[in-house]
Amino acid sequence: MSRIEKDFLGSIELSDSELYGIHTKRAFANFNVSGNSVDKDLIKAMVMVKKACAIANFEVGLLDKTRKDAIVYACDQILEGKYLDQFVVDKFQGGAGTSTNMNVNEVIANIALIHLGRKPGEYEVIHPIDHVNMSQSTNDVYPTALRIATIWNVRELSEEIAELQKSLQKKEHEFEDVIKAGRTQLQDALPVTLGQEFGAYAQAISRDRWRLYKVEERLRVINIGATAVGNATNAPLKYIFKVTEILRDLTKIGLARSDYLMDATQNADVFVECSGLLKALAVNLSKIANDLRLLSSGPNTGFNEINLPPVQAGSSIMPGKVNPVIPELINTIAFQVMANDFAITLAAQAGQLELNAFLPLISKNILESLKILKNGIRIFRKQCIDGITANREKCLEYAKKTPAIAAALIDKIGYDKAAEVAKKAILEGKQVIEVVKEQNIMDENQAEKILDPFEFVKFKE
Repeated sequence: MSRIEKDFLGSIELSDSELYGIHTKRAFANFNVSGNSVDKDLIKAMVMVKKACAIANFEVGLLDKTRKDAIVYACDQILEGKYLDQFVVDKFQGGAGTSTNMNVNEVIANIALIHLGRKPGEYEVIHPIDHVNMSQSTNDVYPTALRIATIWNVRELSEEIAELQKSLQKKEHEFEDVIKAGRTQLQDALPVTLGQEFGAYAQAISRDRWRLYKVEERLRVINIGATAVGNATNAPLKYIFKVTEILRDLTKIGLARSDYLMDATQNADVFVECSGLLKALAVNLSKIANDLRLLSSGPNTGFNEINLPPVQAGSSIMPGKVNPVIPELINTIAFQVMANDFAITLAAQAGQLELNAFLPLISKNILESLKILKNGIRIFRKQCIDGITANREKCLEYAKKTPAIAAALIDKIGYDKAAEVAKKAILEGKQVIEVVKEQNIMDENQAEKILDPFEFVKFKE
């Protein structure tokens, strides 16, 4: 069976299995770019907004109970995970999200019609715009839904960050007595412990967790009720207050209506802020991944200070080779998040006057960044961090060999003489303490005490 739907541009035939309508059909043809449809979290957030709007419109007397109940039923069906295959519009689209909004409106309307015993397309009973989109515009539905979807994903990401922080802290304590050479600019430096290095990683990740926690305050500010340009045309004041309360109850998020709806309608800086924090997280993760790749390099010609869990064979030609593929995955994710942040920046600044036409691009990139970071961090923790072991003897060997421990001699013999000792140790391939003993620079017991690598990692009173 099929049906004909019409708009002011003409008519299109749709099968009755297509629960979207003419607007979605046109958008699907116009924007068939990537083959990837709009993120389902955004769809569910938009459906939740539609449900809240239907209830609010009913409570203020704009929508009758039969239509309200049918729309709410349709929304609940989608929120349960049904009919998600009907949301077909590509992630890349023009129009500020209107195509996505219409896709949602049409699918809800047709599910509601079927529930009432009607056929898809009988819009005189329940209309996608007149009823499902009542008191709304894409320009307040889409930004509101994107904020909700972003909060959902920020919270999930925050949980994974917290678990990663715990794993790094466990390694900090596990390796607290593993003495090793520090390195600055990849050159030998003063001794540190492997635990201190992991502790520094945990501190960086802790800051990322805190920053994301704080950004939710701005994401909670929504513009539902603003309609097209922020002046609430076609949205009664009672409805505006009511819909925010209902949406707050449905989402279990402390949403707050913007006190300046036009601002929240036209400006997308909160997504730039959030994306910037995701970029900061990506930077920290990538730095940790870089360090782990260096520290585990080898096994015979690299640093070989730590062992990463072997997760897969590393070469089709070199037998026995195992590569640091999990840290490399984290680097890859970080690069993508940084690229997404740049796209979000460009899209946000490209808004004009009362609306940003590029919210779909912002949506695509920020939700992608949140998801790949969440999944990547979980893999990083479980398949890499938790299974790292230390090569204690190799670490101690490097700690004793680093010429930088000549710094302990400065207070005794001055910088210039200490530099000569370090230079001689490097040229002759000796430890600093060996040169000190050969030249009788100080008492052997005193030399062994101040040049003991473990002395460098003690905090002095």
